[in-house]
Amino acid sequence: MVQKEELKKEKIEQLTPTQIVKELDKYIIGQDNAKKSVAIALRNRWRRQKVTGALKDEIMPNNIILIGPTGVGKTEIARRISKLANAPFVKVEASKFTEVGYVGRDVESMIRELTDLSVNMVKQERSEAVQKKAEENAIERILDILIPPLKKKPYSPVQARPESTGQGMLIPPGGKVNEDEYQKSLEEENKKTRDKIREKILKGELDKRIIEMDVSAESFPMLQVLGPIGMEEMGLNINELFGNLMPKKTKKRKLTIAEARKVLTQEESQKLIDMDTVTKEAIARVQDAGIVFVDEIDKIAGKSSQGSGPDVSREGVQRDLLPIVEGSTVITKYGPVKTDHILFMASGAFHIAKPSDLIPELQGRFPIRVELNSLSEDDFYQILTKPQNALVKQYKALLDTEGFEVNFKEESLKEIAKIATEVNEQVENIGARRLHTILTSLLEDILFDVPDKIKTKKIEIDRNLVIEKLSKIVKNRDLSRYIL
Repeated sequence: MVQKEELKKEKIEQLTPTQIVKELDKYIIGQDNAKKSVAIALRNRWRRQKVTGALKDEIMPNNIILIGPTGVGKTEIARRISKLANAPFVKVEASKFTEVGYVGRDVESMIRELTDLSVNMVKQERSEAVQKKAEENAIERILDILIPPLKKKPYSPVQARPESTGQGMLIPPGGKVNEDEYQKSLEEENKKTRDKIREKILKGELDKRIIEMDVSAESFPMLQVLGPIGMEEMGLNINELFGNLMPKKTKKRKLTIAEARKVLTQEESQKLIDMDTVTKEAIARVQDAGIVFVDEIDKIAGKSSQGSGPDVSREGVQRDLLPIVEGSTVITKYGPVKTDHILFMASGAFHIAKPSDLIPELQGRFPIRVELNSLSEDDFYQILTKPQNALVKQYKALLDTEGFEVNFKEESLKEIAKIATEVNEQVENIGARRLHTILTSLLEDILFDVPDKIKTKKIEIDRNLVIEKLSKIVKNRDLSRYIL
């Protein structure tokens, strides 16, 4: 486990800002300025870890605000960065929060979610480290059900006879057998039988055999909390509070040995994990490497009009968000979490509001501003072809499952890119998301007819087909508003 963690750290250390940008290029087209900024922010986090002395705590993260229309890659940049850094990452919508004391979610819940995620990450890593031992323990528990361990029986001459024990033990001329030898012979036979059955289980020969076993059930029922704040928002863990007072419940279940192995392996891995160590490491990860992505921050920008009362979903949220971004302590069910060094990334289209409409203190906490460009026709063409998860590759893979090979000619891809640009200009600019609707409309008949009607195993998409399927929709602006 230690070796695995060291390899992960080494991988992050080796990623220079240039290499980080190269990794992002595999999934995101264009937006070089944004990639450069987040690459520097990520590298600075690693640099801070290397700083010694009191100055380390004084170095604040480079919080970033990404400004640009929807569908140009803002969220994708943040998501890929979190995977690259193997860091706890949570995405929240700013418009869902309200000021503390009002119905809705309070901003501290984002830190609780981040901590929950971090705990699950560390638990998963620890589970993988003890997987082998957990599987061995699970098989032993199955063997205990199939062949219960021997209990020491009092020796008697009758039991020692070969015909009654099946041991085949030879009775000496005096007719007496040593009690220890007798018990030892029983244990040896039991061990041999268990070894044979264990071998069969490992080979999968007994996978379909059904056994009855005790499985742990939920020890505490779900409580309904009346009011705007849920139990998880209060930071309380009912199972921890009452776990010692209420015994753990189990229930009988009939499972195949294959299913039992999975269930028991999971149970055994939980027993082998020290939750105190997991919690401690998870909180450390959140505090030093956590990333919070606040989307739609422009929706909480702008001042409330005078005389209309407090706007609890705008300025109120900004005031509550400020101390968390500045650095404060949030109480979670795993303990207090400091937010001083969590990296905050925010994004917004800012069509109506401007970044300057945010309260000045909050603006100051997002010192790095990056404007993302609208996507051009060439960008759309590259999005269709270059990324590892390109839409064209996805549709090819989907149709390949039914034995059909789809080939998009270059001219067809250029026409799709041209149509996407036109529709975004004429109707509403929704960025790369436009490609989803265009490709769905283009391939709708093929996707419907493939299993039953189409006989040819090779399907070719050319420019004429694209024009035939999509030209009418593009020309009719009112119609395109609904279809694309």
